[in-house]
Amino acid sequence: MSSTSTIDLAKSGTFKMGSHTVKRIGYGAMQLAGPGVFGPPKDRAAAVAVLRAAIEAGIDHIDTSDFYGPHVTNQIIREALHPYPGDLTIVTKVSAKRGPNAEWMPAMSKDELIAAVHDNLRNLGLDVIDIVNFRSMHGLHGPAEGSIEEQVTVLADLQRQGLIRHIGISNVTATQIAEARKITEIVCVQNQYNLAHREDDALIDQLAKEGTAYVPFFPLGGFSPLQSSTLSDVAARLNATPMQVALAWLLQRSPNILLIPGTSSVGHLNENLAAGELKLPADALAELEGIAGKKAA
Repeated sequence: MSSTSTIDLAKSGTFKMGSHTVKRIGYGAMQLAGPGVFGPPKDRAAAVAVLRAAIEAGIDHIDTSDFYGPHVTNQIIREALHPYPGDLTIVTKVSAKRGPNAEWMPAMSKDELIAAVHDNLRNLGLDVIDIVNFRSMHGLHGPAEGSIEEQVTVLADLQRQGLIRHIGISNVTATQIAEARKITEIVCVQNQYNLAHREDDALIDQLAKEGTAYVPFFPLGGFSPLQSSTLSDVAARLNATPMQVALAWLLQRSPNILLIPGTSSVGHLNENLAAGELKLPADALAELEGIAGKKAA
Protein backbone atom coordinates (compact mmCIF):
# COMPACT_ATOMS: atom_id res chain seq x y z
CA MET A 1 0.00 0.00 0.00
CA SER A 2 2.82 2.38 -0.84
CA SER A 3 0.53 4.95 -2.47
CA THR A 4 -3.03 5.52 -3.59
CA SER A 5 -5.10 8.24 -5.19
CA THR A 6 -8.48 7.05 -3.83
CA ILE A 7 -8.01 7.45 -0.09
CA ASP A 8 -10.98 7.85 2.25
CA LEU A 9 -9.69 10.11 5.01
CA ALA A 10 -13.01 9.84 6.82
CA LYS A 11 -12.13 6.24 7.74
CA SER A 12 -9.75 7.58 10.37
CA GLY A 13 -12.49 9.63 12.02
CA THR A 14 -12.58 13.26 13.11
CA PHE A 15 -11.83 15.25 16.25
CA LYS A 16 -12.64 18.74 17.49
CA MET A 17 -10.32 21.67 18.08
CA GLY A 18 -12.57 24.31 19.58
CA SER A 19 -15.32 25.09 17.07
CA HIS A 20 -13.48 23.24 14.29
CA THR A 21 -14.01 19.55 13.55
CA VAL A 22 -11.23 18.13 11.38
CA LYS A 23 -10.26 14.79 9.90
CA ARG A 24 -7.55 13.09 11.91
CA ILE A 25 -4.98 13.24 9.10
CA GLY A 26 -3.91 16.75 8.15
CA TYR A 27 -0.87 18.27 6.50
CA GLY A 28 2.22 19.94 7.99
CA ALA A 29 3.69 22.68 5.79
CA MET A 30 7.21 22.82 7.25
CA GLN A 31 8.84 20.94 4.37
CA LEU A 32 7.56 23.43 1.81
CA ALA A 33 10.44 25.77 2.70
CA GLY A 34 14.04 25.27 1.63
CA PRO A 35 16.66 23.04 3.28
CA GLY A 36 16.65 23.37 7.05
CA VAL A 37 13.21 25.03 6.80
CA PHE A 38 15.04 28.15 5.61
CA GLY A 39 14.65 30.12 2.41
CA PRO A 40 12.53 29.26 -0.63
CA PRO A 41 11.94 25.73 -1.94
CA LYS A 42 13.90 24.42 -4.89
CA ASP A 43 10.64 24.00 -6.84
CA ARG A 44 7.90 26.44 -5.85
CA ALA A 45 5.48 25.05 -8.44
CA ALA A 46 5.85 21.59 -6.88
CA ALA A 47 5.11 23.04 -3.43
CA VAL A 48 1.94 24.65 -4.76
CA ALA A 49 0.97 21.36 -6.40
CA VAL A 50 1.37 19.42 -3.13
CA LEU A 51 -0.93 21.81 -1.28
CA ARG A 52 -3.58 21.63 -3.98
CA ALA A 53 -3.32 17.84 -4.04
CA ALA A 54 -3.76 17.76 -0.26
CA ILE A 55 -7.00 19.74 -0.46
CA GLU A 56 -8.18 17.64 -3.40
CA ALA A 57 -7.57 14.51 -1.31
CA GLY A 58 -9.87 15.84 1.40
CA ILE A 59 -7.42 17.29 3.92
CA ASP A 60 -9.10 20.00 6.00
CA HIS A 61 -6.33 20.84 8.51
CA ILE A 62 -3.03 22.54 7.60
CA ASP A 63 -0.34 23.24 10.20
CA THR A 64 2.11 26.02 9.41
CA SER A 65 4.11 28.92 10.85
CA ASP A 66 5.41 32.22 9.59
CA PHE A 67 8.86 31.35 10.97
CA TYR A 68 9.09 28.55 8.40
CA GLY A 69 11.25 30.17 5.75
CA PRO A 70 10.62 32.66 7.34
CA HIS A 71 7.35 33.72 5.65
CA VAL A 72 7.88 31.24 2.80
CA THR A 73 5.37 28.52 3.64
CA ASN A 74 2.54 30.92 4.46
CA GLN A 75 3.07 32.79 1.21
CA ILE A 76 3.00 29.52 -0.73
CA ILE A 77 -0.16 28.42 1.09
CA ARG A 78 -1.82 31.69 0.11
CA GLU A 79 -0.70 31.36 -3.50
CA ALA A 80 -1.93 27.79 -3.74
CA LEU A 81 -5.20 27.90 -1.84
CA HIS A 82 -6.55 31.44 -1.37
CA PRO A 83 -9.50 31.98 -1.27
CA TYR A 84 -9.56 29.08 1.15
CA PRO A 85 -12.16 26.29 1.22
CA GLY A 86 -14.81 26.95 3.84
CA ASP A 87 -14.02 23.75 5.73
CA LEU A 88 -10.24 24.32 5.91
CA THR A 89 -8.74 24.88 9.36
CA ILE A 90 -5.37 26.65 9.33
CA VAL A 91 -3.23 26.32 12.46
CA THR A 92 -0.07 28.37 12.93
CA LYS A 93 2.46 28.83 15.71
CA VAL A 94 4.38 31.75 17.16
CA SER A 95 7.27 32.48 19.56
CA ALA A 96 10.36 31.84 17.41
CA LYS A 97 12.35 33.61 14.71
CA ARG A 98 15.18 32.70 12.37
CA GLY A 99 18.65 34.15 12.58
CA PRO A 100 20.82 35.05 9.57
CA ASN A 101 22.45 31.61 9.66
CA ALA A 102 19.09 29.82 9.88
CA GLU A 103 19.35 29.36 13.65
CA TRP A 104 16.15 29.07 15.69
CA MET A 105 15.81 31.88 18.21
CA PRO A 106 13.20 32.68 20.89
CA ALA A 107 10.76 35.49 20.09
CA MET A 108 8.47 35.43 23.11
CA SER A 109 8.12 39.10 24.09
CA LYS A 110 4.74 40.81 23.86
CA ASP A 111 5.77 42.90 20.86
CA GLU A 112 7.29 39.90 19.07
CA LEU A 113 4.16 37.78 19.58
CA ILE A 114 1.84 40.54 18.37
CA ALA A 115 4.04 41.10 15.32
CA ALA A 116 4.10 37.37 14.61
CA VAL A 117 0.31 37.11 14.62
CA HIS A 118 0.04 40.06 12.24
CA ASP A 119 2.73 38.53 10.00
CA ASN A 120 0.73 35.30 9.83
CA LEU A 121 -2.47 37.17 9.03
CA ARG A 122 -0.81 39.18 6.27
CA ASN A 123 1.11 36.34 4.63
CA LEU A 124 -1.82 33.94 4.77
CA GLY A 125 -4.27 36.58 3.57
CA LEU A 126 -6.58 36.17 6.55
CA ASP A 127 -8.59 38.50 8.78
CA VAL A 128 -8.65 35.96 11.61
CA ILE A 129 -6.53 32.85 12.27
CA ASP A 130 -8.40 29.67 13.19
CA ILE A 131 -5.86 28.47 15.78
CA VAL A 132 -2.59 29.93 17.01
CA ASN A 133 -0.23 27.68 18.96
CA PHE A 134 2.19 29.26 21.39
CA ARG A 135 5.36 27.18 21.13
CA SER A 136 7.31 27.36 24.35
CA MET A 137 10.97 28.15 23.74
CA HIS A 138 12.00 27.47 27.34
CA GLY A 139 13.37 24.26 25.87
CA LEU A 140 14.57 24.36 22.27
CA HIS A 141 14.39 20.64 21.55
CA GLY A 142 11.85 19.48 24.09
CA PRO A 143 9.62 20.79 26.89
CA ALA A 144 11.23 22.59 29.82
CA GLU A 145 9.53 24.15 32.80
CA GLY A 146 9.06 27.91 32.92
CA SER A 147 6.07 30.20 33.09
CA ILE A 148 4.12 30.83 29.87
CA GLU A 149 1.49 33.03 31.54
CA GLU A 150 2.68 36.27 29.94
CA GLN A 151 2.78 34.83 26.42
CA VAL A 152 -0.59 33.08 26.57
CA THR A 153 -2.12 36.26 28.01
CA VAL A 154 -0.88 38.18 24.96
CA LEU A 155 -2.56 35.68 22.64
CA ALA A 156 -5.75 35.75 24.71
CA ASP A 157 -5.85 39.55 24.27
CA LEU A 158 -5.51 39.12 20.50
CA GLN A 159 -8.28 36.52 20.67
CA ARG A 160 -10.57 39.05 22.37
CA GLN A 161 -9.72 41.51 19.61
CA GLY A 162 -11.01 38.99 17.06
CA LEU A 163 -7.69 38.20 15.40
CA ILE A 164 -7.52 34.62 16.73
CA ARG A 165 -10.39 32.13 17.13
CA HIS A 166 -8.67 29.53 19.30
CA ILE A 167 -5.39 29.03 21.14
CA GLY A 168 -3.19 25.96 21.46
CA ILE A 169 0.22 25.35 23.00
CA SER A 170 3.29 23.42 21.87
CA ASN A 171 6.49 21.96 23.34
CA VAL A 172 4.96 22.15 26.81
CA THR A 173 4.68 20.29 30.11
CA ALA A 174 1.55 19.35 32.03
CA THR A 175 2.28 22.20 34.45
CA GLN A 176 2.36 24.70 31.59
CA ILE A 177 -0.90 23.33 30.17
CA ALA A 178 -2.58 23.87 33.54
CA GLU A 179 -1.15 27.40 33.71
CA ALA A 180 -2.43 28.26 30.22
CA ARG A 181 -5.90 26.90 30.96
CA LYS A 182 -6.29 29.42 33.76
CA ILE A 183 -6.07 32.14 31.10
CA THR A 184 -8.05 30.76 28.16
CA GLU A 185 -9.39 27.55 26.62
CA ILE A 186 -6.62 25.43 25.13
CA VAL A 187 -7.94 23.49 22.14
CA CYS A 188 -4.82 21.50 21.23
CA VAL A 189 -1.41 20.47 22.51
CA GLN A 190 1.46 19.89 20.06
CA ASN A 191 4.49 17.97 21.38
CA GLN A 192 7.03 15.48 20.13
CA TYR A 193 5.66 11.96 20.42
CA ASN A 194 6.18 8.75 18.49
CA LEU A 195 6.89 5.04 18.89
CA ALA A 196 10.34 5.73 20.31
CA HIS A 197 9.48 8.78 22.44
CA ARG A 198 6.59 7.99 24.77
CA GLU A 199 7.08 10.59 27.52
CA ASP A 200 3.59 12.01 26.89
CA ASP A 201 1.69 8.73 27.28
CA ALA A 202 -0.12 9.78 30.47
CA LEU A 203 -0.70 13.31 29.15
CA ILE A 204 -2.32 12.01 25.96
CA ASP A 205 -4.69 9.80 27.94
CA GLN A 206 -5.66 12.70 30.21
CA LEU A 207 -6.22 15.05 27.28
CA ALA A 208 -8.36 12.40 25.57
CA LYS A 209 -10.60 12.21 28.64
CA GLU A 210 -10.94 15.99 28.55
CA GLY A 211 -11.68 16.12 24.82
CA THR A 212 -8.50 18.03 23.92
CA ALA A 213 -6.65 17.32 20.68
CA TYR A 214 -3.04 16.15 20.79
CA VAL A 215 -0.91 16.80 17.69
CA PRO A 216 2.41 14.90 17.66
CA PHE A 217 5.35 16.16 15.66
CA PHE A 218 8.41 14.22 14.44
CA PRO A 219 6.61 10.86 13.97
CA LEU A 220 9.97 9.27 13.06
CA GLY A 221 12.24 11.59 15.06
CA GLY A 222 15.01 10.30 17.33
CA PHE A 223 14.86 6.59 16.58
CA SER A 224 17.97 4.53 17.37
CA PRO A 225 19.22 2.12 14.65
CA LEU A 226 17.76 -0.83 16.56
CA GLN A 227 14.40 0.88 16.95
CA SER A 228 14.35 1.84 13.28
CA SER A 229 15.19 -1.75 12.32
CA THR A 230 12.25 -3.08 14.30
CA LEU A 231 9.89 -0.59 12.66
CA SER A 232 11.22 -1.45 9.21
CA ASP A 233 10.77 -5.18 9.83
CA VAL A 234 7.14 -4.69 10.84
CA ALA A 235 6.53 -2.44 7.85
CA ALA A 236 7.98 -4.97 5.43
CA ARG A 237 5.68 -7.69 6.75
CA LEU A 238 2.67 -5.42 6.28
CA ASN A 239 3.73 -4.29 2.79
CA ALA A 240 3.87 -0.71 4.04
CA THR A 241 6.51 1.95 4.58
CA PRO A 242 7.96 2.68 8.04
CA MET A 243 6.32 6.11 7.99
CA GLN A 244 2.93 4.57 7.21
CA VAL A 245 3.26 2.15 10.13
CA ALA A 246 4.40 4.94 12.49
CA LEU A 247 1.44 7.08 11.48
CA ALA A 248 -1.04 4.20 11.69
CA TRP A 249 0.21 3.40 15.19
CA LEU A 250 -0.42 7.00 16.26
CA LEU A 251 -3.96 6.86 14.87
CA GLN A 252 -4.64 3.67 16.81
CA ARG A 253 -2.92 4.97 19.96
CA SER A 254 -5.69 7.42 20.95
CA PRO A 255 -8.73 8.98 19.26
CA ASN A 256 -7.65 12.54 20.16
CA ILE A 257 -4.39 12.29 18.18
CA LEU A 258 -4.33 14.37 15.00
CA LEU A 259 -1.57 13.83 12.44
CA ILE A 260 0.24 16.53 10.44
CA PRO A 261 2.82 14.66 8.34
CA GLY A 262 4.60 16.94 5.92
CA THR A 263 6.15 16.42 2.52
CA SER A 264 7.07 18.37 -0.60
CA SER A 265 6.12 15.46 -2.90
CA VAL A 266 2.66 14.47 -4.10
CA GLY A 267 3.76 10.82 -4.12
CA HIS A 268 4.84 10.97 -0.49
CA LEU A 269 1.64 12.85 0.34
CA ASN A 270 -0.42 9.94 -0.98
CA GLU A 271 1.73 7.46 0.95
CA ASN A 272 1.17 9.39 4.18
CA LEU A 273 -2.57 9.61 3.63
CA ALA A 274 -2.75 5.87 2.94
CA ALA A 275 -1.66 5.28 6.55
CA GLY A 276 -5.25 6.05 7.50
CA GLU A 277 -6.36 2.82 5.84
CA LEU A 278 -3.67 0.67 7.48
CA LYS A 279 -5.00 -1.26 10.47
CA LEU A 280 -2.22 -2.78 12.53
CA PRO A 281 -2.87 -6.38 13.70
CA ALA A 282 -2.37 -7.40 17.31
CA ASP A 283 1.02 -9.07 16.74
CA ALA A 284 2.39 -5.99 14.98
CA LEU A 285 1.08 -3.72 17.74
CA ALA A 286 2.77 -5.89 20.38
CA GLU A 287 6.11 -5.68 18.58
CA LEU A 288 5.79 -1.94 18.03
CA GLU A 289 4.96 -1.35 21.69
CA GLY A 290 8.39 -2.69 22.56
CA ILE A 291 10.26 -0.12 20.46
CA ALA A 292 10.40 2.55 23.17
CA GLY A 293 12.39 0.21 25.44
CA LYS A 294 14.98 -0.71 22.84
CA LYS A 295 18.32 1.05 22.74
CA ALA A 296 21.14 0.97 20.22
CA ALA A 297 23.76 -1.67 20.97
